[in-house]
Amino acid sequence: MPLPSAPDRKPVIPARRLAASAKANNELLFKGVLCLLIGAGVLVSPYFITSPGMQSIVAQSSLVGWFAVVLGAAFVGLYARRRMAASAKD
Repeated sequence: MPLPSAPDRKPVIPARRLAASAKANNELLFKGVLCLLIGAGVLVSPYFITSPGMQSIVAQSSLVGWFAVVLGAAFVGLYARRRMAASAKD
């Protein structure tokens, strides 16, 4: 008589799922705040750079700064949405 095959999926453990979900949410918040800081740094730094050549180079990258700000705001918004959905679920 042959042995049964090994299971294909891991067992669903609610505590493990909650821990993984909380970790993913915290990482999302971290990425959002970091993107916001990088974007703000790129947008504000030309005002503090004294070299005119370097100032113009950094000022030309303002599109990158705005992209980072928008991406960071989206990450933080998604984090807030997940937290609100989790608190409404409880």
